[in-house]
Amino acid sequence: MISISVVAVVFGVVFLAELPDKTALAGLLLGTRYRASYVFAGVAAAFVLHVALAVAAGSVLTLLPHRLLQAVVGVLFLGGAAVLLLKKDEAAEEQTRAPVDESFWKVSASGFMLILVAEFGDLTQIMTANLAARYDDPLSVGLGAVLALWSVAAIGILGGRTLMRFVPLKLITRVAAALMLALGAFSLYEALAP
Repeated sequence: MISISVVAVVFGVVFLAELPDKTALAGLLLGTRYRASYVFAGVAAAFVLHVALAVAAGSVLTLLPHRLLQAVVGVLFLGGAAVLLLKKDEAAEEQTRAPVDESFWKVSASGFMLILVAEFGDLTQIMTANLAARYDDPLSVGLGAVLALWSVAAIGILGGRTLMRFVPLKLITRVAAALMLALGAFSLYEALAP
């Protein structure tokens, strides 16, 4: 039986923890380039998998070597920033003008893989595992976490589409690359700090 209070608590905690995290940034980037519904389908599927893993594992995920995960995430962010900075602007502009040319499977798979890799071992996944262990109500915890993560992703994706009407893609790409560089550096710092 689903507990509305547990769903609400988990939703609030996970939503607030994920809002300033890389999910909104990833959704914003993908949302500026591709059809929002395609992006959301892939991102939403990845979050279902993440939450299922977190709920199934319970508090076991907290035992994963945090430094190793932070190092991998840091390197992935630095690589993503490099790709953004080195990509030709003309191709990006053209791709943004015609996102409908991208197939559903290609776009949703991109969103799925991005979130699958970037969010593995993330704070909210570990938090979801801890909440599942604390409340001993996997269905309510899973529902609250999935709804929170989907909400943050939707805000990022829709925000990306709206932002494109007012801000040039080149500026968005440079800001996103700078944020990814900062997140990568911070992740590597956490991985190497004593």
